[in-house]
Amino acid sequence: MCMRMRMCWLLLAMLGATPALAVCPPDGQSRESLQALKVLKFTVPDAAERQALANGLLDCLGDPDSALRDGIAYEALTQWLRAGDFDADALRALRDRLQAMLGEDDADGFGKPFAALVLSEVARTDRIAPWMTPVERAAMVDQAAAYVESVSDYRGFDDKEGWRHGVAHGSDWLMQLAMSPALERAQTDRILAAVAKQAVPESAHAYVFGEPGRLARPLLYVAKRGLYSEADWQAWFAALPPKLGDADKAYSDGAWLARRHDLMAFLMSLYLEADQGDDAQVKQLKPAIVAALKQVP
Repeated sequence: MCMRMRMCWLLLAMLGATPALAVCPPDGQSRESLQALKVLKFTVPDAAERQALANGLLDCLGDPDSALRDGIAYEALTQWLRAGDFDADALRALRDRLQAMLGEDDADGFGKPFAALVLSEVARTDRIAPWMTPVERAAMVDQAAAYVESVSDYRGFDDKEGWRHGVAHGSDWLMQLAMSPALERAQTDRILAAVAKQAVPESAHAYVFGEPGRLARPLLYVAKRGLYSEADWQAWFAALPPKLGDADKAYSDGAWLARRHDLMAFLMSLYLEADQGDDAQVKQLKPAIVAALKQVP
């Protein structure tokens, strides 16, 4: 029995403020039942039951077990989203919960990257059949760009733990948004700023899991929109080589070399598309890319 009423209320407030613990598998499910559902290609005929399960599987996106995280939660959510199994209200609920996950503690480093990856699928639904308002869409662009810029955990694949891949997953989210014809120039500017931030990361992490190619994709889809002139692209690409840092450290500093590695991989990914692709707007990138390559020591 509480001796002091004030302490009682404080204790209750603290308990109420404690976030709910992640539950994976969701209530009413087991690892075995979820594996059986996967065999059935995640067929859940009842819409309410499917939506409840989808909400429950969000906690599994941060689970250390890759079979639950990647092989069940991500696959199930992607299948349902691509099949158009959720109405606008359900999509908003999923979007809001996933975006909230980006601001939560993620000690193991799985939750945020996989939330971003599923958000790329949520963004895709809006591209295929628009349901977000212009304000909502602009807010998602800001959220996606902010997430990509914030990534500082550069772990990709681990033989025992599977994928994290924050930069690549965030790039997929940006790509789906960049493909939307509803975006305006201010929003594509925001996407390009986020791409530039991680194309040459300040932390000087050398990418080894295909991140430069994934970062190139949103830029390519922005280019296809035809919103930027050749002069615009020249200015954008010219700003990348100075991110390498002090020229006096060229080839004599590990951080400089890591940044050069990342920039070259990014530029070469784009050069291949600009040189070999058929899209006229993408081909327009080639002179700017070549000029940037010539600036790299």
